[in-house]
Amino acid sequence: MKYCHSPFIYRRRSSREITIGQPGHGGLLLGGKRPVVMQSMLTSDTMDTALSVQQTLDLVAVGCEIVRITAPTVKDAANLRTIVSELHSKGCRVPIVADIHFKPEAALEAAKWVEVVRINPGNYADSKKFNIREYTDDQYTAELGRIEERFSPLVRLCIEHGRAIRIGTNHGSLSDRVMNRFGDTPLGMVESAFEFARIARKQGFHNFKFSMKSSNPKVMIQCYRLLVARLDELGADWSYPLHLGVTEAGEGEDGRIKSAIGIGSLLCDGIGDTIRVSLTEDSPNEIAVCRDLIALIPELVNTRSSIPELPSSYDPFSYQRRESREVDLGLDGIRCGGEQTIRVVVTRATWDKVADKIRPKDDVRPEAVYEDLNVLEVDPSLDFDVNCDTQLITVRDGVDLPAITAFRLLAAQLARKGLRNPILLKDCLSFGAQPLEPKIALLQASVVLGALLCDGIGDAILVRSEAGAGQSLRLAFNILQAAGCRSFKTDYVACPSCGRTLFNLQTVTARIKARTAHLKGVKIAIMGCIVNGPGEMADADFGYVGGGPGKINLYVGKSAVKFNIPESEAVERLVDLIREHGKWVEPEPVEAAG
Repeated sequence: MKYCHSPFIYRRRSSREITIGQPGHGGLLLGGKRPVVMQSMLTSDTMDTALSVQQTLDLVAVGCEIVRITAPTVKDAANLRTIVSELHSKGCRVPIVADIHFKPEAALEAAKWVEVVRINPGNYADSKKFNIREYTDDQYTAELGRIEERFSPLVRLCIEHGRAIRIGTNHGSLSDRVMNRFGDTPLGMVESAFEFARIARKQGFHNFKFSMKSSNPKVMIQCYRLLVARLDELGADWSYPLHLGVTEAGEGEDGRIKSAIGIGSLLCDGIGDTIRVSLTEDSPNEIAVCRDLIALIPELVNTRSSIPELPSSYDPFSYQRRESREVDLGLDGIRCGGEQTIRVVVTRATWDKVADKIRPKDDVRPEAVYEDLNVLEVDPSLDFDVNCDTQLITVRDGVDLPAITAFRLLAAQLARKGLRNPILLKDCLSFGAQPLEPKIALLQASVVLGALLCDGIGDAILVRSEAGAGQSLRLAFNILQAAGCRSFKTDYVACPSCGRTLFNLQTVTARIKARTAHLKGVKIAIMGCIVNGPGEMADADFGYVGGGPGKINLYVGKSAVKFNIPESEAVERLVDLIREHGKWVEPEPVEAAG
C-alpha cells in the first residue's frame, strides 16, 4: 500500500472536491488541488449568542476560514440558527461546523442551520463502556444495521439542505464494538470511519470529509497514512478530502511542537485539505500557527525528480525504530544507537554558551558536541562509502535537498548497503543571512525532526535553526518528548477549550502545571469534558476531567476513581492521587539568587 506519491518527492494528494456552504456567498470548495484551509473552534457557551458571534468575528478577522461550534444538546443546536442569523446581519458568512458527539437529535437540528455537521463515529450511535465481548459476524452486521438506522436521517437531511459532514474519528473514543474487533489501532480508527462513509455513499451522499485525530502525533500520522492508502485502494471515487489535527495538543511550545509534528509531516507528504492547531489558548492564536505552518511547507519539501528512487527504509503504518549499532559519543561515557535513547547533540558554539549553566541534576543538557564526534557527512543523492560501522552518519550541509528528503534518502541508502550506522539528524542543512524568527524555527525543527523520528529514523538530533543556545537545547528535548521518543519532564494532554468545557482550561492547566511540572515521566490529561473519550487518557497516568459545573472527576488511566470533587479542591486532590500511586516526588528547592 502507498500513502503518498513518494517519500522522497512531493506531490499534493488530489482529493475529490466537496462544497462547504454556497461558493460565492461565503462558502467554499474544499479538496482537489485547492489551498489548505485554516479552521478553529469557539470557546464560548453556545447559548451565549453575543459571545459566540463576537468570537466568530474575531476568528474571521485573523484569517479563520471555517469556524466550529459545539452543539452538545438540541437546545444548543437550535441556537445555532440565532448565531448564524446574527453573523449574516453583520456581513459575516463564514462556514459554521456544528460539533456533535452523543446526540443524533442535536445533529438533525444543527443541519438545518449550519454548513457542516461533525460527527464522531465512536459516540454518535454507540456508548463507551470498555466492555469486552466477542461479536459473531451476524451480531456485528446487526450492529451496523443499528448504526445505519441512527445515521441515515442525518445523511438525508444533509442532502436536502446541501450540507457537508465531517466524519471525525477520535483515537480516544472508538466504540467497544470496534475496539473488540480491531483494537485500539489505526486500523480500528479507519474502519470506524468507513462504516459511516459506506452508509453515506449507499444513499448517494459524497459531500463529506474525514479526520483521524489523536493526542499522540505518531498514532495520528499512522492513522492518516493508513486512511489514505485504503482510500487509494478503493479508487478515485473514494478520494475524499481530509481534515488534519492533533487533538488535545496543549499550550505554548508543547502544543505547537506536537501539532507541527503531526500536521506538518503529513502536509510535507502532500496529505491534508483543512487543518486545525488545537491549543489550550485563545482560539485566534491557533490561526497564527496554522498560517505559519502552511507557509513553511514549500520550504521543506522536494519537488525534484532527479534523485534515486529507492525502497523506503521504514514501515509508514507501524512505528519501528531503525536498527543501528551502538557507538560512543565521547562525552561522559554517553552512547547512542542500538537500544540507547535518542541523544541531543549541540554545536561547539552552543556548548560554550550553556556548559557553565548546567547543574549536576539537570535533565536538559548537551550529550555530545558536534565538532568532537566521529561523524561522516555525505550527500545521500550520490553513492558513498562507509569504512567504519561505529561511525555516526549525517547529511552534509549544503546538499541541494530539503532535510526530510535527504535523511529519508540517507536511511534508504544505508538499508540498500546493509549498513547499521547510527544517524545524526539535523533540522536544517543550510542557513540564510538572517536567523529564523523563534516561532518559525520552532515549527521548522518540529516538522523536520518530528517527521523523521516518527518514521523511526534517527539516533541523535541537532537543532540549529533556533539561534538561541539555551532555547535550541530545550527545543531539542521538547521535540523528543512530543514525538514520544524520550521523557524528561511531565507530559500533559490538554484539550482546547470549547462550549462543552466545564472549567477555565487555561487557568486550571496553569495551576496543575505549577504543582506537577517537576514530575519527570508522569503523564497527566486535563480535559474540560469527556467527549473525546476516556480512551484518549489510556496512556496517561492521571486525568483531571470536568464532570459537571464546578465538579471534577479524577482518573487513573482510563478509569474514573474520584467523582464530583469541588473545583477549589481538585488540584490538591489530584496531587494526593498521584502520591497514593507512588508517582509523587517533592520538587527540588529553588536556589536563592546571588
